[in-house]
Parts: sequence; C-alpha cells; structure tokens
Amino acid sequence: MGDIKIIKASDCSSETTQTPGMLRLAGISLETAGSERLWMGFVTMKGGAKSGAHHHGHCGSGIYIIRGHARFRWGERLENVAEAGPGDFIYVPPQLIHQEMNPSPTEPIEMIVARDCAEGIVVNVQVEAADS
Repeated sequence: MGDIKIIKASDCSSETTQTPGMLRLAGISLETAGSERLWMGFVTMKGGAKSGAHHHGHCGSGIYIIRGHARFRWGERLENVAEAGPGDFIYVPPQLIHQEMNPSPTEPIEMIVARDCAEGIVVNVQVEAADS
C-alpha cells in the first residue's frame, strides 16, 4: 500500500508529450505521483484551435469537458465527426487516430483527460483528411 498524493496545480507538468493546438498538463502520472496504471491531466485549447491527428498507442482515453464545445474527428481519414460540450464524457479507444477541434473562434476548451496507462503516450501522425 502507498500514501495518498496531492498534486497541486502548481506542480502539474507540461513536460509531457504534446500535440500541436493543445496544451496538456500532467496531473497524475508516473513522474508526478508514481502512478503505474493511470495518466490524468488538464488539457486546454484556444478558440479556433485544432490538434494534429494523433493516437495514444495501447492506452484508452476518457475525456470530460469542463468548458467550451469540442468537435472530435476520428478514423483513418478523420471521416467521422461528433461534438461534445460541458458535462459530456468522451471515450477514445486505444490506437484510434483522432483530432480535437475548437469550433468557437473565441471561447477556450477546458478538459480533464484520463488514460489507462501511466505513460503520456501521444503518437502524432500525418493523415490526409477526408475533407482535404
């Protein structure tokens, strides 16, 4: 058994793998908490931003939207689209290529993201999008 660990906001780390268009702050990770099976962090996107296409390897992701509205695209050519807003939960399966977008030109998006692995795995990929 271990001890409860409190990771203060000021101790969250941006020293995690990033994707263009997003800022990830690791709250719970192997580095911050000694976690061996969970990564959890706070993610923000500015108005009008979109992430690059990416996946999270063998890790599944759970997302909770705190603020703003997000558009998610996924698939080999990002051909599928869904939107989510405050209070919505999103599940992203392992290996699924996806992209987050902020359709608002001014309102930021704030999300809590959790993954079922301790590593901050982000694999950025080049995709010829279906709408290109």
